Amino acid sequence: MRGLKVAVFSDSASPVANGVSVSIDTLIAALRRRGHSVHLYTSRFPGHVDSDPNVHRFPSIRSPWTGDYPLAVPPFYPWFAEFQRQGFDVVHTHTPFTVGFVGLRWAESTETPIVATYHTHYDKYVHYMPFFPRRYLRYKVAKHTHFYYNSVSHVVTPSDASRRWLLRHSVSTPVTVIPTGVPEPKMFDRSELRLELGADPNTRVLLYVGRIAVEKNIRLILEAAQTVLRQRSDAVLWIVGDGPARSGFTEEARILGIGDRTVFWGSVPRHEVDRFYAAADVFVFASMTETQGLVVTEAMTYGLPAVVVQGGGASQAVADGASGFIVPNNPEDMASHVLGLLDDDTLYAAVSRTARHDGLNLTVGAMAGKIESLYRQVIGPTHRTEAVSVH
Repeated sequence: MRGLKVAVFSDSASPVANGVSVSIDTLIAALRRRGHSVHLYTSRFPGHVDSDPNVHRFPSIRSPWTGDYPLAVPPFYPWFAEFQRQGFDVVHTHTPFTVGFVGLRWAESTETPIVATYHTHYDKYVHYMPFFPRRYLRYKVAKHTHFYYNSVSHVVTPSDASRRWLLRHSVSTPVTVIPTGVPEPKMFDRSELRLELGADPNTRVLLYVGRIAVEKNIRLILEAAQTVLRQRSDAVLWIVGDGPARSGFTEEARILGIGDRTVFWGSVPRHEVDRFYAAADVFVFASMTETQGLVVTEAMTYGLPAVVVQGGGASQAVADGASGFIVPNNPEDMASHVLGLLDDDTLYAAVSRTARHDGLNLTVGAMAGKIESLYRQVIGPTHRTEAVSVH
């Protein structure tokens, strides 16, 4: 079976560090290993030079409300002739905004089938544009979501929760749930690694990995950690990541009296995040805005029991009571379940085994095979397809 030529479009891509960029890097690498040619179209990132000749970057600007996320700006047409010359079999967009919209229009103009992945509940992020009423922005996001995802051939989303969100917003395009694949876990000497990171053999490490932002509900993690650290003198909290709310949450940790046992590691290169998974004991995650919560699955591949707040797609990665625990949106429940794991070695060992087993079932290879199957079904004289079974 011949390899495909795939054009990927996204407003967010490496070196921007977030779940969307990680999933795009993972998908492109996996598709290439399967013999497909993949080109990436994205925003130019200041100071970044790509080693991959198949990356095409549009001019970009910084804005006060997007921080480290550069926004692509016209003109886009200088890249269109090369896009046409490539003769892509399928276009795959990962954001519905500027670059994703370019991908949609170019696919339409060349009659190329287009698959779109719905990664993020965008209505949960309207607070980053404080100059407009939130109700108005949510309305505009919902309207745009309805238009964009009804304009493509097929929609991919990483969880059933996000599929239901699209259905509630009257998206009639066929939607297929394909969880984003995670890399195989790396091998580490755990004892040596923990010493390098400042955790002695008896320390129990609670870990959060992700963006440091208000919508990630990190205050709940800090409040839960306050209870855990008060009852367990051997426990610490590690927060890996950066974002606009880091200074505020650092101050919050001091106010809660856990500043000396909380480490804000800041931004960590993607290839080094695995070291923290391998060194930690329990993964804590409170965001309810995720469509999947990729970091939860990554943590599970290292055998980390996950305690996550119910809501959104992140909690769907966890089998409640088996690979971790799904808790209500309050710090008391999170603290109680974390302490339950730390206080019961038998329970911890059982949940850890299941977490690793379930995480390894969601690896990159399995995901790429499902995406390829979907591509091949949307390529043809009829571009709109029925929902396909790729599980």
